[in-house]
Amino acid sequence: MSRLTAAERDALPDSAFALPGRRYPIPDVTHARDALARASEMLHRGDLTQQEYDTVVARAHAVLEEE
Repeated sequence: MSRLTAAERDALPDSAFALPGRRYPIPDVTHARDALARASEMLHRGDLTQQEYDTVVARAHAVLEEE
């Protein structure tokens, strides 16, 4: 899993996150792939709604398609 320091995460614009509340940072391909894996895991654990999961997937795929 790719890591962001607190300073790097704080420096990201809100648009670099898949969900409100600055959840699921997706500033690059590595983080987008990680967000897909984590979102799937969280959906199955019941920690994400289907709508939140769909949003993460759509935003992550948009980042992946840019590369």
